[in-house]
Amino acid sequence: MSSAPQVAVLMGSDSDWSVMEYAVRQLAEFDIVCEARVMSAHRTPDVVQRFVHEAPSRGIKLFIVGAGSAAHLAGAVSAHCTLPVIGVPLEVGGLGGMDALLATVQMPAGIPVATVAVGKAGATNAGILAAQMLAIADPEIAAKVAAHRAAMAGKVAERDRAVQAQAAALLKG
Repeated sequence: MSSAPQVAVLMGSDSDWSVMEYAVRQLAEFDIVCEARVMSAHRTPDVVQRFVHEAPSRGIKLFIVGAGSAAHLAGAVSAHCTLPVIGVPLEVGGLGGMDALLATVQMPAGIPVATVAVGKAGATNAGILAAQMLAIADPEIAAKVAAHRAAMAGKVAERDRAVQAQAAALLKG
């Protein structure tokens, strides 16, 4: 595992960590070093801009950005760089994350944000998608992504065999 972070995981509030940690966990599974930070598109826009501008010089290759409600952070990051940005809409308030999903996915032409599902599944998929992006130029990460996919297939096959056995036992019963 390289010691320099390749991915920046950003969130609008420390309360978002309970979801965004799933992205960090997934990156760790692939031995991808990341840094996790809290910054706000609205409360600390200068910090966001400076961080994003300096990120490539520190080895950052892409961003995973989680935010709820208006969810402007991913768009602000994308507006300040040409690196890939993966947006994770977060559930905040009573709309189930739909407000954040729409804000994240409806970016203007020319300022793309790749958007995953709302919440923990989205954060997990953001970590996997980041690994797939990095795997394009890194055979070691590519091998780990392939192994991860094979392990998932193996678990499904195990569950299939278990259900088949349970059904057969009921039918003989």
